[in-house]
Amino acid sequence: MKNKIIIAGLIIASLFTSCQDDYLDAPAKSTLDESVIFSTPDLAEGAIDGIKVPFAETNSYRGRFLPFYGLNTDTEWYNTSQTAGDAADLCVYDAKTINSQMNTTNNAWAMMYSGIERANICIRGLRTYGDPRPGTELGYLLGEALTLRAIYYADLIKAWGDVPARFEPISTATIYLPKSSRDVVYKQIIADLGEAATLVPWPGETAATSSVERINKAFVKGFRARLALAASGFQQYPDGIRRSTDPELSVGNMYGLALSEARSVIASGKASLESSFENFWRKYNQENTTAGGESLWELPFADGRGRMLFSFAVRHTTNDQFHANGANRGGTAGPLPHVFYDYDQTDTRRDVTCVPYKYGTAVNGIAKQELGALNTWYFGKYRYEWMSRFVTSTNDDGVNKIYMRYAEVLLIAAEAANELEGPVAAAPYLKAIRRRAFAPANQAVKVDAYVDALTDKQSMFNALVEENKFEFTGEMERKQALIRWNLLKTKLDQAKQKMADLAAHTGEYQDVPTTLYYKFKADNVTLDIYGLNRGENTNPGVEYTSFAWDNLNAAKVASLYKAGVNPDNRQFWPIWQVFIDGSNGQLTNDYGY
Repeated sequence: MKNKIIIAGLIIASLFTSCQDDYLDAPAKSTLDESVIFSTPDLAEGAIDGIKVPFAETNSYRGRFLPFYGLNTDTEWYNTSQTAGDAADLCVYDAKTINSQMNTTNNAWAMMYSGIERANICIRGLRTYGDPRPGTELGYLLGEALTLRAIYYADLIKAWGDVPARFEPISTATIYLPKSSRDVVYKQIIADLGEAATLVPWPGETAATSSVERINKAFVKGFRARLALAASGFQQYPDGIRRSTDPELSVGNMYGLALSEARSVIASGKASLESSFENFWRKYNQENTTAGGESLWELPFADGRGRMLFSFAVRHTTNDQFHANGANRGGTAGPLPHVFYDYDQTDTRRDVTCVPYKYGTAVNGIAKQELGALNTWYFGKYRYEWMSRFVTSTNDDGVNKIYMRYAEVLLIAAEAANELEGPVAAAPYLKAIRRRAFAPANQAVKVDAYVDALTDKQSMFNALVEENKFEFTGEMERKQALIRWNLLKTKLDQAKQKMADLAAHTGEYQDVPTTLYYKFKADNVTLDIYGLNRGENTNPGVEYTSFAWDNLNAAKVASLYKAGVNPDNRQFWPIWQVFIDGSNGQLTNDYGY
């Protein structure tokens, strides 16, 4: 059964009374002494559950951060980016401090600091009263608290750059804090994850780590590797785009750490790729949360909370045979139109990731697939039709957010090995990813010959940039990767050119058909489509209906980012005005906001 993000009892909830409004509030004294809570495993576990509550608040991850952060890249975009408004502004690199989606006291910024305050209280309590040693329940809970705090801080840095660093519970003297360098935060949370890795078991080794809704060692190490690459990567600082000048965060140090941690996870055998890319995503939508496979940790939502399908699934126009989640659910974002055609035709990830149809209006409760337009694709990784539950909530679907999976560990290992040891060292990890993507009959060419031809660091790096695209489109991890590679604007401009070429059917897209042909399969719901593959230009027969496949205009292409805006100068959102106004003069915006 899915773990619910709740606080175990009113006594535990009293610890966090002060965290309900915003991060500037000072904590009230607990009604049950911390010495009792944090020396008693069951009570302490309830307190740790409380750290997770802010993930699911309406304007936090659930309804604001996850639906908007990570769009628009060279692979993904908000499907109505061309429509002016505050929602689109968050995606097209033109957010304002008074953005109506975000400028509220209960928004993601506040909820992240609420989670951090809860974590700080738990960490202090466990260290003071709990004797949290490796191999003990309280030791595991300390590792979980340290990791959850690191998650909140990692996402704050990802979205806002430099932020206030608060690693102790709020006191009168620390109610108002200015921003700290993100380098300080990175070093602290990387160190915290190092400690957490000594405290939490591998997936499946204990009851707690049997589910990907609880923290485990494979995730902690993989997450630490991810943060090491981000900390040493390019990013926009107040004085420009550069790498950190802190020697502790040098490429040599951080890539060495990333490689060590990634190899530790790989060598453990405690995580693995699902043998089929499609089966992995089917299991995800079926809410299989058993640890020890590909998913390393998932942001856990209760059945009636969370909006991953609500936001990102293949669009359903009405309630139908697959859900009762309401009208026009899913489809707020999708792959860029050219991405489908950038995949190798035999790559099994393509048809899972990029979907050209939606479900139309239900008749007698049954909806059929129908083609949309070349300019509007959907993420096939998220599908109501693959769920085991029938969703009836009108606002939420309850499907978790995959925060990290084993495929990323392999690609981190490949990137770090290529940087430090060269392409030969990186090759086995890239081959592992591609071997899953291609059928055995194609692997000699698409896996072995392809990877073996990458004989220098630059060609291997370029291949890894592309492989990340093919593996992770739709998971909104691309933006941070492009930033740390110093490729954000470069790749966005390349994507614009690719879409322009696709619209004109010139250049590398000259053999993409301008007409699709479709009929319904035997179930009278599922489309049989001809013409999606390059070169399929011949009418397949009278039983098929033709459909124009050329609706991609210049205005839509241009909307990938706002005209007159340089995305490299807008790598982060501004701190929202309500938090600036409530900071007692301590917070200001950088980056020209």
